[in-house]
Amino acid sequence: MPARSSGSAIQLLVRESVRTAVSPTLRQRLRRQLGRALLATGHGPALVCLTLSDDAELHELNLAYAGEDHATDVLSFSQLEATVPLHMPAALPILLGDIVISVPIATRQATERRHRLGDELLHLAVHGLCHLLGYDHATPRQEQVMFGYEAVLRCEATTRRSVRLCPAPLRPTKRGRATAAAISAGR
Repeated sequence: MPARSSGSAIQLLVRESVRTAVSPTLRQRLRRQLGRALLATGHGPALVCLTLSDDAELHELNLAYAGEDHATDVLSFSQLEATVPLHMPAALPILLGDIVISVPIATRQATERRHRLGDELLHLAVHGLCHLLGYDHATPRQEQVMFGYEAVLRCEATTRRSVRLCPAPLRPTKRGRATAAAISAGR
C-alpha cells in the first residue's frame, strides 16, 4: 500500500567543522531519503532533527548521556518520553527527536565497508530513526528485529517508486515478550 504524505519534516543541521565533507547534493539526498523512510513508518505527522557533526561533539554527547568516554557514530535523543498536551491539534507534527551523526566516523566506516559516504549516512540516520521509534538492539532478538526493519526502511528510502507503508514489527522486550511499535497517531 502506498504511503500518503504525512506532513512530516526532516530538519538538517550541518556543523561548520564537517560542512566541506558533505556536499550540498549529498545533504539534500540524505534529507529526502530519511523523509521517505519516516513516511514509510506511517508515523506522522512528525518532525526529526538530523545533525551532521564531528567526533568531538559525539564524544561529548556520548560521555554526557551514555557515560561512554569515546566518540560514536550516531546518537538518538527521543522526545517521545515528554507528555504531549491533550489540547494539541492532531494535525500538528510531533517532535520525535534528534539524531546526531559523526561524519568523520561515517567516512571511516564507509571506507571500511567499501561503500559511499551517502550510503553510510543513510544507514546511520535510519538506525537513529528506529531508536527514536523505540527500537533497541540490546539482545540478539531485538537486534534481529531492529536491523531487519532498518533494511526495509532503507529500501523504501532509496527506491524510485512511491513509498510503501511498512508496518512496524513488534518490538521484543528484554524479557522476550513483544510490544507494539506503533506510536498513536491520534495522540
